[in-house]
Parts: sequence; structure tokens; C-alpha cells
Amino acid sequence: MTINVRFKNLIVIALLSGMSSFTAQSAEDDKSLAPEATAAEAKLSFWDMPLLKKAYIDSSPTDRKDGIAVGELGVDGGNKDKIIQLTQEIADSKHGDYDSLLIAQNGKLLFESYFKRARINLPHPQASATKVYTSLALGRAIQLGYLSMADLDRPVVSFLKDLDPAKFVAGAEKVTLHQAMTMRSGIRVSRDQRTKFRENPSQLEGQGHVQTYLEQSAPITKETQSFLYQGFDTVLVMQVLDAVVPGTAKDFIKKELLDKMGITTYGWQTDVSGLPGASSGSSMTSRNMIKWGTLALNKGKWQGEQLISAEYLAKATSGITKAAASWHPKDFFYGYFWYQTKLTVGDKSYDTNIVWGGGGQRIVAIEELDLIVVITGDDRVDTIMAQVSSTILPAFAK
Repeated sequence: MTINVRFKNLIVIALLSGMSSFTAQSAEDDKSLAPEATAAEAKLSFWDMPLLKKAYIDSSPTDRKDGIAVGELGVDGGNKDKIIQLTQEIADSKHGDYDSLLIAQNGKLLFESYFKRARINLPHPQASATKVYTSLALGRAIQLGYLSMADLDRPVVSFLKDLDPAKFVAGAEKVTLHQAMTMRSGIRVSRDQRTKFRENPSQLEGQGHVQTYLEQSAPITKETQSFLYQGFDTVLVMQVLDAVVPGTAKDFIKKELLDKMGITTYGWQTDVSGLPGASSGSSMTSRNMIKWGTLALNKGKWQGEQLISAEYLAKATSGITKAAASWHPKDFFYGYFWYQTKLTVGDKSYDTNIVWGGGGQRIVAIEELDLIVVITGDDRVDTIMAQVSSTILPAFAK
């Protein structure tokens, strides 16, 4: 990339003063410098990856023939100086512990940067961002006709034929797919109960996972069916997906979603039930996160093919209920595992959809600006949205 003289001087000063353990590397000097995991490193746990000696900052990303079009920051969009300055601050750990920042606009990847453990070809743990990938897999099933929009209001147990309703707690038969996808199933199982379940994991295999929870939950009532951020609601969604698609949910996700998008480098852990983890457990490269954001901005289309039902996606990304956990920002709403809020620049507000995983995994999609911001990290406090609002959004706002 090209860095202006003023910023080059800043880098030199940082090198000489020892202020930073990272330095920006000009990608235009040698495009091969994009940090890649070796075959041996790819077998390591992400957390065992050695730290990069130099941050990689590229304002003119390379076309890797991976289905992502590329452009140049400052030429095809954005304020280059602002983004590079912020990125160097992130590399210097001034805004928390983050591993990558990528920005795409108008269908082109304009900016790409990696720090710490991140590599361009290495999947990063996604934590709760996995929930959105689960949601999109269900949207794919709707697009293919295995489910309908009307089915979202059906009881979850009506899809699962291996259950014994006679053993359910009161109200279990009324939990709908819509409620599960908005964290309002009303299922309440204590931490002590969950610990005991794990002592006998065989009871959680297959649909036994659902049977056990619906037997042991407190009674499900209108009062309990309020927002509660919990992993088991996502389990219900994956169970329904597995029940309605041909073959297994795992094979369906790979064939009908990941393969279609050219996502071949990824991880997806298996849950205790034997199904793919629905709440967490996936790993994606930062570039593949750009693909997920592109799919959303294109209303479910990928390279001209309608992968996700547009009607479903519109509902999934809407603010259906208040995100009401104590740690949720007050202005965040919740759709089908997607967050929705407004980001403001001056007197202008932009509807924003966010994929959010603990530690700083973010896909920020703003339709009005055709803008996607991807972030990965390992930050306990996870305050990066402050920089998205104060620096990145103004750099691209109209």
C-alpha cells in the first residue's frame, strides 16, 4: 500500500523509540508479505499461534481469486489517512486486543490488516458469531423449501419426532422456532442442572439433548418467555435444521452454504448432541467473514444466486426484540441471532446490522453505505465498536 510521508515518519519514530511491538509493513513492497500460517501452524490451536513480529496493513488488497473483488482504499472509497492511523493504533494495542480489521465497500475489499495471532489463511474462533451462521443455514433451508416462513411460528417439538412429550414440563409444547431464534424460548435450566447433564453425556445425544432440557426445565410460561441470552435456544434451531433437511445438518451446511460461497478453510466443532455447534464453535478466516457480510448486504444473494430467502433475511436482521442482557448496549435490538442498532455521524443515523461474537468477532453491515467492517480479536472488554462509530463510519459516511 502507499502510506503518506507524514505517516511514514510516525512509523520511523515508533521504531526508534521502541513505543510499539508492531510496525506497519507496506504491502506494495512485496505482496507475498501477507502473513500466512504454515501447514504445521495450521494444525495448532489458534491460541498457540506465535505472535506476528510485524502488523500487516494493506490499503490495496491482493486479488486471491477467492470470490472477493478488491479495490483501493481512498480511491474506491473511504478516508485512507483516518483508517491507517486507527489501524496502527489497533496494532499498538491502544484500543484493546484485536487480531484483524478488514473493510469492504460497494462490493470490493478495500482494506486488510492482521495483527498478533491472525493470518490471512487461518480461521479465527468465532464464538457467538456462530449463532448467525446457524441462522443463515436455516434461511437456506427456507430458500430451498424444506421450511416455510409460516413454520417459524410452529412449535419446535412438532419438527422433532424422537421426543416423548409425556415427560415434558408444562408449556414445552408451545415453544416456537421464532421464540427460540429471538432468545425467548422460556426454557430455564440452572447451571447446576447443566453440570449434572454433562456427567451423563449419553442422554444428550441426538434429540435427547432437547428431551433432557424439556424434561428438566422449570415450567415454561408467558412470563418466562422473555429475552434471555442462552446457548440452548440456538440448539433448538440446529435440531430443527437437522430434522428437516435431507441428510445431516453438517452436510447441508457444507454443501448448500459453505461450498456455495467458496468457504473451504474453516472449522466447526461438534456439539454434545452430535450436531454442529449452534451457539459457538465455528472458526472463519477474516476474508470469509467478509463473504458473510456480503451475503447479508446482497439480500441473501451470492454471485447472483439466491442462497438465503430474502424474506427470511429481512426478518432475521430486523430489531424484533430488545437485546436485554446486562452487558448489551442500551440501543441494541435482536433479530434471529443478529443485532440491530443505529450508528450516528453528525445528524445522520445509519441502520446497522451486527454479527457479534465474544472477544471482538464482528461483522458490521450498513446497507445504506454498502459497507462491511470485519473485526476479530481476543478482547475481554471488547470496546472496538467505539472506534467503528468514531473513526471508521465517518471515514466512509456520505
